[in-house]
This record gives sequence, structure tokens and C-alpha cells, in this order.
Amino acid sequence: MHIGDLSRRTGVNAHQLRYYEAQALLDPGRTAAGYRVYSEDDVVTVRQIRHLLAAGLSTDDIAYLLPCARGEAPQLFGCPELIEAMRGRLDRLDDQIGTLTRSRAALAHYIDEAARLGAETYGPFGAGAAEQRPTAARR
Repeated sequence: MHIGDLSRRTGVNAHQLRYYEAQALLDPGRTAAGYRVYSEDDVVTVRQIRHLLAAGLSTDDIAYLLPCARGEAPQLFGCPELIEAMRGRLDRLDDQIGTLTRSRAALAHYIDEAARLGAETYGPFGAGAAEQRPTAARR
């Protein structure tokens, strides 16, 4: 089947399919005229790629995982590449969660401090409160 057929069967546009090929995730055959030719196995591979991308894995991770994948869902068998890549991705996610948690705590602190200092400096907000603010605080 040609790239348009694979695109229709998988719901993945041709540009993305060419990107998967560039990332060595797909390896289509070629006709004498140079057109890509895909097999039924490529349909399964594209569906595997989509599932793994949805799990947050990068195309680099997926390149390691594909030899361990079976079925469209896919099921991943515990080959060493799989375990190493998934642990690495989990570590990166944990780092991102830690960074976001620290950023959220810092932002919440700044909001609390700004609200406390604003109440001490300007009193209750409401009608006429803007006139009570020093000129430098107005924007």
C-alpha cells in the first residue's frame, strides 16, 4: 500500500509517516519509481507508535521499544531496552513533576505574600481603594 493508504488506515497524516521514517520507526519498501510501499505490519507499527506517543514517550524511546512491542495496543515484553527506556522516561517525568511542584509552591508563596502585604499597605479593597494607593503602585 502507498503512503496515502497507510494514512487513511491509521489516521496519521503522510507528513507524520515520513517523520516516523526519518526517525527510523518505519522502514517502508520502495518501488522502482521510488514510491514508498507499506505492508500490513506497518499498519500495526504505526498504531503502536501512536499508543506509545500517547503514553508520553519520545520517538527516541519508541525506537528502543518497538522491538519489544507486540500487537496494536501494544503489549511490551520485558526486553532490556524496554525496561531501560521506560525507567529513563519515568525518571524524566519525576524530575518534571518535582520542578512543577517547586514552581507551584513558590508561586503560591508569592501570591500569599502579595495579598498579605497589599492588605497591610492599602487596607480593604473596594470603592475608593485605588485612590488610597501610592502613585508608584498605580499602573
